[in-house]
Amino acid sequence: MVKTLPKVPQLDISQSYPRTVKLRGKSLELRQMGPKDRDAVVAFARSLPEEDLLFLRMDITQPAIVDEWIAAIEQGRRFTVLAQRDGALAGYGSLNCQNLTWSRHLGEIRMIVDASSRGSGLGALLAQEVFSVARDSGLTKIVAQMARQQEGARRVFHKLGFTVESMLADWVIDRDGQTHDLVIMSYDVTGLTDS
Repeated sequence: MVKTLPKVPQLDISQSYPRTVKLRGKSLELRQMGPKDRDAVVAFARSLPEEDLLFLRMDITQPAIVDEWIAAIEQGRRFTVLAQRDGALAGYGSLNCQNLTWSRHLGEIRMIVDASSRGSGLGALLAQEVFSVARDSGLTKIVAQMARQQEGARRVFHKLGFTVESMLADWVIDRDGQTHDLVIMSYDVTGLTDS
């Protein structure tokens, strides 16, 4: 008897967005990213300091790359929640699913928050949004990857309950051609609880 494998999770949670939340007394709009957000995302990326762009897995300052991101969202392989304050993009959290049979239970989280919003709890809020989607989609583990030098990012993920799975020497190369160690952290989604 041949056993049927579960399908790759399809990410569709449009019923939860858009919505307004308060964070430290300031209103933010959370909404799902779509095609109309292309130019805003490119402008947001281009406004980031160079050190923020140094280790991005995709060069989201390029419109064609953001178009690929939007196509993945439309195909249900990626979910991205945008956070806007006063009409300007303040950050995003993204969950990326694999099409590969052997890693269909994994989702990868990618996040970035603009410099003026750091320390406000926005990163934790975006991570919680992504965690909820991961849980509802049937994913069992979320991974985050970063260069070893990104100590701030490692601290944020550690505070969220991620643990280091491995460190790979000279695994990533930055925009200047220098190699760096890659840290892989993970979080067991099945251990999440609503609070």
